[in-house]
Amino acid sequence: MADLNPIHAWKRLMDQPNDNRVKTIVVALLTAVICAVFVSAATVVLRPIQVANRAAETQIWLEALLSSIPGMSDLLAASDSAALSTVVVNLDTGNAAKEVTPQTFESALQDPSNYTTLTPEQDIAGIGNRPDLAQIYVLRRGDGVELLILPVLGAGYNGPIEAMLAIDGDMRTIAGITITSQSETPGLGARIEEPAWQRDFAGTRFRDDGGDFRFAVARGQAGSEYEVDGITGATRTSNAISRMVRFWLGPHGYGPLLDAVRRENF
Repeated sequence: MADLNPIHAWKRLMDQPNDNRVKTIVVALLTAVICAVFVSAATVVLRPIQVANRAAETQIWLEALLSSIPGMSDLLAASDSAALSTVVVNLDTGNAAKEVTPQTFESALQDPSNYTTLTPEQDIAGIGNRPDLAQIYVLRRGDGVELLILPVLGAGYNGPIEAMLAIDGDMRTIAGITITSQSETPGLGARIEEPAWQRDFAGTRFRDDGGDFRFAVARGQAGSEYEVDGITGATRTSNAISRMVRFWLGPHGYGPLLDAVRRENF
């Protein structure tokens, strides 16, 4: 009768020479399975910690951005009705997402069906696929929207640039910006993290009274209310910021949301 004891079978396998093909394949498969189990377990265990760390980091960036906006600290201190809330929006419609909340937002982004592939003509920010959902921050005072804080992303000279863009209640003016992640050249493009450069965004208009998009990072000193100063020696990074802002405040980014707020339908 054949010996079906798995322990005996394992011992017989281990007794085989190390160059035995069956032994090599079995050991390799078992090693792969064990590693996969450990990686999966680590992902499950660490995910809550990662989410908590991201939330804490986001809170720090929000506080820094709000404190950099002229008059915002006084507004928050003086008004009991001013409150910053978190909302998940559908970028196609510009409305609050019906089935996704801030608590389920991260999970929703894992679903490939929640992304839109952009054409080369649309993809001026160089992101390839745009998420259909975005988690934004809304500062309301009374029944009106005082401020929107919008996460934005674009391709820089050396890698992705991530930022938070604050939009004034008129939906035509940038209230502030904070760069949250970048890998640009130190001393050149990396200067986009300097507070002095970021402060230049406050009060910059991105649309004129006719609704035309006018924002740009200048090649030197800003020449109009629609421009911010460029960074000397970092033309590609400056252009990347221009494209990123133009994309996200345009029709394929937050444009529908800005229109909805302007119409008081948000």
